[in-house]
Amino acid sequence: MTLRAVVRGVGHYLPSRVVENAEFEATLDTSDEWIRSRSGIERRHFATDDDTTSSMATAAAQAALDEAGLSAEDIDAIVLATSTADLTFPSAATMVQAKLGMTHGFAYDVQAVCAGFVYALANANALIASGQAKRVIVIGAETFSKIMDWTDRSTCVLFGDGAGALVLEAQDNAGTARDPGILATDLNSDGRHRDLLYVDGGVSTGTSGYLRMQGNQVFRHAVEKLAATAETAMERAGVTADDVDWVVPHQANIRIIQGTAKKMGISMDKVVVTVQDHGNTSAASIPLAMSVGRKSGQIKDGDLLVTEAIGGGLAWGSVVLRW
Repeated sequence: MTLRAVVRGVGHYLPSRVVENAEFEATLDTSDEWIRSRSGIERRHFATDDDTTSSMATAAAQAALDEAGLSAEDIDAIVLATSTADLTFPSAATMVQAKLGMTHGFAYDVQAVCAGFVYALANANALIASGQAKRVIVIGAETFSKIMDWTDRSTCVLFGDGAGALVLEAQDNAGTARDPGILATDLNSDGRHRDLLYVDGGVSTGTSGYLRMQGNQVFRHAVEKLAATAETAMERAGVTADDVDWVVPHQANIRIIQGTAKKMGISMDKVVVTVQDHGNTSAASIPLAMSVGRKSGQIKDGDLLVTEAIGGGLAWGSVVLRW
């Protein structure tokens, strides 16, 4: 028998404030058509005064617990992927732990920017496989609207806020590719490319800073690296592109999503796409897409999923799992 991390529940939270592309036309030299043609984004959600990364993460975690039929008392650990925690410390994960009323176990943040949720899944999978935890909530949550330079039309129109969460549970099965759970992971980073995507603030500057991105260079790296990491994870899992029911990619840009699917040899009919409604929500984008895909009836029990992401660092990776 093999111990696997199996999905028990999924949920998400989006702030109530919806910002259409046209709203940027009043302050920037841009248009709805310009934004759509370059990114596929039509709208995004921005945090209200009542929304923080930890509050959104808590709402998403509770939704995932509700779907799983579990409570915080049933959870051993929380792994939260974010680059926009409420405070420098303590971790947003411990804030979620308190908000859920969870007084046992442990919680910590993972910071790998847009690849954060993939890294968090790999962490949670390792906790379960090693026997350190039986049930883990894995969350991606971001308030990127707090680090936008609203004069930079090349970046501020791309990002949004939100949160998504999975509940993973340790289950014994035969360990074949047909059994549920996380089948394989692949993580990578290359710090030589830090200047392609970063925030120009932090403890060394005494400011929170703004997001800076060389979009063309990030695009050049993205398709090649995303397809390669997905192929590596699929090979480790013992599956091929023909076996895949859904690719759930990081929702950064429709052209990156399309280019990666083509390089993987997978039809866009098998790709869950939510970038048009959410924009790039960084570490939140994959669990958000999973939750939307599950609730829309796209993702069904037994489906084989491949999820991949790339973000600042550069950091990138993928996970193959069967729902």
